[in-house]
Amino acid sequence: MKAANSKIDANAPLGNLDEWEDFLKQRYPEGAATPPATFKATDPEKKKEQFRNYEADARPSVREFYRLNHRYQTYDFVEEKKKDFLSFSRKQMGIWEAMEFLNSLVDDSDPDTDLSQLEHLLQTAEQIRQDGHPRWFILTGLIHDLGKILCLFGEPQWAVVGDTFPVGCDWSDKIVFHPYFADNPDSNQSRYRSRLGVYTEGCGLDQVHLSWGHDEYLYHVVKEHLPTEALYMIRFHSFYPAHRENDYQYLMNNQDRQMFDWVRKFNPYDLYTKNHAKPNVAALRPFYQDLIDEYFPKKLAW
Repeated sequence: MKAANSKIDANAPLGNLDEWEDFLKQRYPEGAATPPATFKATDPEKKKEQFRNYEADARPSVREFYRLNHRYQTYDFVEEKKKDFLSFSRKQMGIWEAMEFLNSLVDDSDPDTDLSQLEHLLQTAEQIRQDGHPRWFILTGLIHDLGKILCLFGEPQWAVVGDTFPVGCDWSDKIVFHPYFADNPDSNQSRYRSRLGVYTEGCGLDQVHLSWGHDEYLYHVVKEHLPTEALYMIRFHSFYPAHRENDYQYLMNNQDRQMFDWVRKFNPYDLYTKNHAKPNVAALRPFYQDLIDEYFPKKLAW
């Protein structure tokens, strides 16, 4: 996906952002159980033909995306982006206005869908609503991808989407395309190359810098307005090494472990609610505008 009438530059290897999510669906199929705490990456009884190499199966554009992501997401880069974007000096918008702004991120290269970004957000929220979850949970589904407006602020894809991971410590081998970290400058910094790096055991994820992207950005935009459970869903829904692979437990505190149950509840709605049936935006807007007004002011700083 790209801004209307713009050209894809060298930092946009994906034809559209959905290519990343399609890869995630292959790697983490719907209904697959979250690995238990005793999960072992290698099963000595497993036959060779039972292994599937998702990285080898990935299309070249996805591999190139992860190469760039793992090369450039350094500790200093994350700190720089937080200093820049968390000044919230780019736009003043309400939530629905931000959804319409995201709609200007068009995808004229994807032949498989003609749904707008706003319609995709409504699909997610409507499935959560149908399943009887609390109003704040429905609202979280509605807004969870709004941070992708970073693309419209000029950020390359690898700094907007992708599986998130801590920077400032050694990279888990559960992170997809792990070998690409060999080209990351932090691999030459001894202070970042230990299990804990710059952190302490059990410090809590609020003290940990994750790779920069739409999750972290939106969390900071909305963090004063939503319940803790919703904020964990927004901030960590792309932190697959933790909520699907059960890694990085040593950085978590008790609150993190409890709240990750909510992240896992949200994850299926994030990946598996997109379909070709168009929601009726006009008919749904009164319900969602009322829900937005319940939690948010008229304008937020972006």
